[in-house]
Amino acid sequence: MTISDLQLPFESESTPTEPVIDLWRQGELVEVDITDITEGGDGVGRFGERVVFVPDTVTGDRAIVRLIRTKPTYANGKVHELLTRSPHRIRPSCIVADKCGGCQWQHVDYDYQLEAKRNQIVQALERIGGFRDLNVNPVLNVAEPLAYRNKVTYPITRSATGQVQAGYYQKGSHQLINLNQCPIQDQRLNPLLAEVKLDIQKRGWGIYDEKLHRGKVRHLSLRIGRRTGEMLLTLVCKDANLVGLNDQAQDWLDRYPDLVGVSLNVNGAKTNGIFGKETRCIAGQPHLHERFLGLTFQILPDTFFQVHTEQAEALMQVILDELDLQGTETFVDAYSGIGTLTLPIAQKVKTAIGLEVQPEAVEQAKINAELNHIENVIFLTGTVETGLPALEMKPDIVLLDPPRKGCDGSVIETLRHMKPERIVYVSCNPATLARDLKLFCAEGEYELQRVQPADFFPQTAHVECAAFLRRAGDTV
Repeated sequence: MTISDLQLPFESESTPTEPVIDLWRQGELVEVDITDITEGGDGVGRFGERVVFVPDTVTGDRAIVRLIRTKPTYANGKVHELLTRSPHRIRPSCIVADKCGGCQWQHVDYDYQLEAKRNQIVQALERIGGFRDLNVNPVLNVAEPLAYRNKVTYPITRSATGQVQAGYYQKGSHQLINLNQCPIQDQRLNPLLAEVKLDIQKRGWGIYDEKLHRGKVRHLSLRIGRRTGEMLLTLVCKDANLVGLNDQAQDWLDRYPDLVGVSLNVNGAKTNGIFGKETRCIAGQPHLHERFLGLTFQILPDTFFQVHTEQAEALMQVILDELDLQGTETFVDAYSGIGTLTLPIAQKVKTAIGLEVQPEAVEQAKINAELNHIENVIFLTGTVETGLPALEMKPDIVLLDPPRKGCDGSVIETLRHMKPERIVYVSCNPATLARDLKLFCAEGEYELQRVQPADFFPQTAHVECAAFLRRAGDTV
C-alpha cells in the first residue's frame, strides 16, 4: 500500500472537525486505530479524514500516536502509548527490535506476516497491473522465521567512550545500535560478530568517520554457506593500510575452524555504498562453497546470492515443476548473476544462455558451470537491453530476475517481438512486477497464469515472487 492507494482527501473536499484541526501539528498526540499495513511495513490508521503512518504497529492495534511530520492530508507518527494490542501482535525475539532498523515486523505474528505479503502482491497487481481474477498462491513459508540470513554486513563505529561497535542503524536515524548477536542471521555467525569487534579494538585500528572522511574500518561483512558451514569474513576499509592485518587474519582462521577466508575490500569513496571495487584475499581462500539444489557454487564476499538459501531453493523448485522441462528447450536467463538460477535449469534443457552485465559475476558463473560439469550453457557479458536482441534467436523460455527497478521497457518490447512461449518473472518488488506484467499482457499477447510468492525475508515487509506467463494461444 502506498499513499496514492489510500485516496487521501484534499482539504477542500472535506472539513475536519475542530479538534482535528487543533491537533494536526507536529508533536501533538492523537488516538489512532491501525487498520492496514503499507508495503514498507508501517501501520496505517486515520485521524478524522486524514491518514497516519505509524511504524511498529500492526492491524488491530489502537494507540496514542505522536505526530512527527504532518502534511495537509497525512502524517507520520510514532507510538506514544499502546492502548489495545492487536491479536497479531507478539513479543519480539530481539531485545532491541523496537530500536534496530534491521527488521520491521518482529512484533507481528508470522501467519499475519505471510497474509500481509500476499496482500501486497494482490493489491499491486490489481491497482497497477489492472489484473482481475488473479491466481496468487499462498506464500511459501518457512518452518523457522529466524536465524536464516546467510550474509550480514554491519557498519562499524566507535561509541562515546571509545568502544568499537557494530550493528544496524536505529530506525529513521544514523545512530548505530550495537549488537553482539542477531536473531535473524545464521547463529553460527554470532561469535564472530561479538569477538571481531574486540580484536579491532585491541589492534587500535582507526574507525571510519563518514562526516570527516577519516579513519580506516567501515564495515564488517560475514557470510556462511548454509549447507557447507564455510564462512567468509571481510573488512571494508577506506584504504588497504591496516597494520597487523595479515597476522590478525591468520589468527581468525586459526580461531574459527569453519572460517575459510579473510578478505579486505577497499572503499575510499565518500559514499554510503558498502563495497568498493577492489577485494583482496588476506588469508585462506577468496570464496566459500555452497550447495544449492544439489549443485556446488563458489561465492565471493561481494557476490549476489539470495540471503535465504532454503527459500531460494523452494521457489526454484516451484519454477522447475511449473516448467516441466523435456530436455529439448532453448532457455535464456536474463540478469543471470553467478548462475544460481541458470544452472539448475540448464541441467534440464538442450541449450541455456545467461546474460549478465557484471564481468566478475560472469566469470563466477563460468566457474560454477565447470564445477558442476554443465557444458550446455553459455554466459555472456553485457546489458540485457543490448544482449537480448543480439541473440538473434527465439528462445522457448526466458527467465527474468531484474533488480528492484524492474525491466527496462526495451527488454519487454524485445521479448514481445521474440515471442518465447513462456516467461518466468522473478521479482522482489510487487509494484514494478505489476507494471511490467501489464506491458507483457497488453493486447492479449501473454497470459498471466499464476503468481507464487515466497518469503525470503521473514521479520521484514519484503516479499519475493515468481510470475508465470504463457504466450496467448499456446497450449500447456
